Amino acid sequence: MTVPTAHLASVGTCLPGEPVDNATLAKLVGVDETWAEMFIGNTSRYFAVDLATGQVRHSLADIAATAADRALAQAGLDPRDIDCVVMGTATPDHLMPATVNLVADRLGIDNAPTYQLQSGCAGAVQALDVARTLLLAGRCATVLVIGGDVCAKHLERDFDPGTRTSAELVNYALFGDGAGAAVLSAEPLGPGIAIRQVLNRLVGLGREPGQIIDWFGLGDRHSDRPAVSEDYKAIEETVPLLAQQMFWELLGDLGWGAEEVDFLLPPQLSGRMSDRISAAMPAPGARRINVVRSVGNNGNALPFLQLAELLEQWESPGRAVAVAVESSKWIKSGIALERS
Repeated sequence: MTVPTAHLASVGTCLPGEPVDNATLAKLVGVDETWAEMFIGNTSRYFAVDLATGQVRHSLADIAATAADRALAQAGLDPRDIDCVVMGTATPDHLMPATVNLVADRLGIDNAPTYQLQSGCAGAVQALDVARTLLLAGRCATVLVIGGDVCAKHLERDFDPGTRTSAELVNYALFGDGAGAAVLSAEPLGPGIAIRQVLNRLVGLGREPGQIIDWFGLGDRHSDRPAVSEDYKAIEETVPLLAQQMFWELLGDLGWGAEEVDFLLPPQLSGRMSDRISAAMPAPGARRINVVRSVGNNGNALPFLQLAELLEQWESPGRAVAVAVESSKWIKSGIALERS
């Protein structure tokens, strides 16, 4: 009997506008250029908002639709071939309608189930998990999975450096905007990469959140509390541990050895932290796929940006493991891929 398998058929990505390097960021918001490079480790990022004017140039639906178009084109599919759409994001354009439905409308997808998951860095893997489950259950043959975030809309655009806290300045150097999409299929398409396992675990019982992104309405938009806040110490201490736990859990489920992993896609927090986490993870011969240094932390787009880079480099049979950790209420997630 043939065991059902989900396959990664294609990946598309979209980064809005031109890259904003540290020198430009320093002029706009008062971030010290050298400090941004040394402390955060990111050299550039992309914003859907014009930092100089505050003008919104791209919505999440804009860049998500572009990424989805590219994924469909790469797979050689038409929107009518898609049986379901699943999206993960922490920063939807509206509370309602769900951004996934705006994207589906732009693509011309109708009369198909859609799902939107509200989550941070693990949301992309959660969306892939839902898509894979639908495929393995035989409910769909082809699923479009989308992940993306527009973080800039949550950053205060008051450019007087004297009014900024160090935490707010960190956010400008750390975050960026972007979107990604993937086509998953029940039958092998494209490079013929099988998704062997997807795992998601909430592990934050009784723990304070490591990151909070607030949603301000008319009643509380003038609150003094910041829209974005992080406990960087907790993140630095906890994420490497959770990343290793998920790595070993994936390998244990599949019976793989660490030496059998050809590509490792580690959590993408910042250039500096991701490099450190990557170096400490036990996969001695694996090629590391790190992208956050040049694109910024754009949340749910990052796993797709890593997968796109993986497909560029992956030319022969092998295995890949991707791990994402969300610090909001502490979620560890991962995906294992195999190319035959």
